[in-house]
Amino acid sequence: MARPSKNEAPDLSRAIDITSGAIDRLVCPPGKDQAFMRDAKAPGLRVRVTAAGAKSFVFEGKLDRKTIRRTIGDARAWRLDDARTEANRLRVSLDKGVDPREVDRAAVAEKVAQAERVTKAGVTVGEAWEVYLAARKDAWGDRHYADHQALAKAGGKKVARGTRGKGETIEGPLYVLMSRLLSSMTSEVVEAWATAQGKARPTYGRRAWRCLKAFLAWCAEERAYAEIVPANAAKTRKSRDAFGKASTKKDVLLKEQLPAWFAAVQQLPSPIVSAYLQTLLLIGSRRGELMELKWTDLNVQWRGMTIRDKVEGDRQIPLTPYVWHLLRALPHRNEFVFSSTRNPTSHLADPNALMNKVCAVAGIEGLTLHGLRRSFKSLTEWLEIPTGVVAQIMGHKPSATAEKHYTVRPLDLVRVHHEKIESWILEHAKVSFDPSKEDTAPLTLVA
Repeated sequence: MARPSKNEAPDLSRAIDITSGAIDRLVCPPGKDQAFMRDAKAPGLRVRVTAAGAKSFVFEGKLDRKTIRRTIGDARAWRLDDARTEANRLRVSLDKGVDPREVDRAAVAEKVAQAERVTKAGVTVGEAWEVYLAARKDAWGDRHYADHQALAKAGGKKVARGTRGKGETIEGPLYVLMSRLLSSMTSEVVEAWATAQGKARPTYGRRAWRCLKAFLAWCAEERAYAEIVPANAAKTRKSRDAFGKASTKKDVLLKEQLPAWFAAVQQLPSPIVSAYLQTLLLIGSRRGELMELKWTDLNVQWRGMTIRDKVEGDRQIPLTPYVWHLLRALPHRNEFVFSSTRNPTSHLADPNALMNKVCAVAGIEGLTLHGLRRSFKSLTEWLEIPTGVVAQIMGHKPSATAEKHYTVRPLDLVRVHHEKIESWILEHAKVSFDPSKEDTAPLTLVA
């Protein structure tokens, strides 16, 4: 039998050796709410695709002649090998007559029971925080869950990078509260904590304060904690005022600064960071979205790229000529476009040091990575670009009824405006680039 074309949708009538490419090509047949692609390597593993295009790894098996399914996780968050390992584990569980769904329910019930068994007066904030995170995990995204973990993490761990020269990790703003009794979280305690955090790190502290408010509100509604947690301890005016008003960020790259900034970026010793910073400015994405860009997110044939949007799930934006010129020259080390030189399986982690070096060379003060996103929006004001187009490229939600419900822009229409923006920025940055001379050959693997 001839091998199917790499552009064809997988055959759902039989089990296949699932690959990342097959997952990317998987589509839900017309008229169906969902469909499943079976794996030949790990019996029981399925990739489910819905009519809306959402894809997830699912385990399917039979117990007492009944088919059971259990979702393993989002296909974008789980590695294929990890999903196969989990499917095999669940299959072994079924072979022993154990329903994995009941095991999960029992584990959650045990956590709740354990929390209830603890003497209410002796419950610490940290213990309740762990139960809170476990209870809310399914309702949160992976990044939001990780942010909550970071808020309460301990510091002092010796690391080489990512500490802005301190040499060790810094404790999360909520860590100091974790050892306290939950019953002691009075408004006076929260206000004293807020005052200290407001002086040390007001922006991060303000975020922690909002999360603390949500946590204490959750505790007030839980039977295990409702009787001991003080009411509205984090909702006082004094705790709010301790962080001051959130200031409007104004770090932005001006039109006249473009030549110096591009010249400094292009002289960086790391081509990956150089391409990352230039792309960040030219597409206006969030820094984390671009770091997680994968080679499979690039559609060279139709000149598009998929950005994993923290708001909408993902969005399609044009793959503009100069951005493609930058990306196709990068080494293809792993699945990520901006691959890490230290971790062979990960993406670029922290380009702040080189960003600061670029700004120092260019004579630009205070420009941050998020400032490049702000710069993209600000520079488009020089052009007659519809605001809805800029918002669509950047991943902002529509701000008007007509824009939200009546305006549908295909990728080619957005491309007309996006290429105009890119051309204007390059022209004023004095970057010599001729799109007509670019090679359109496909990507090649680089060791």
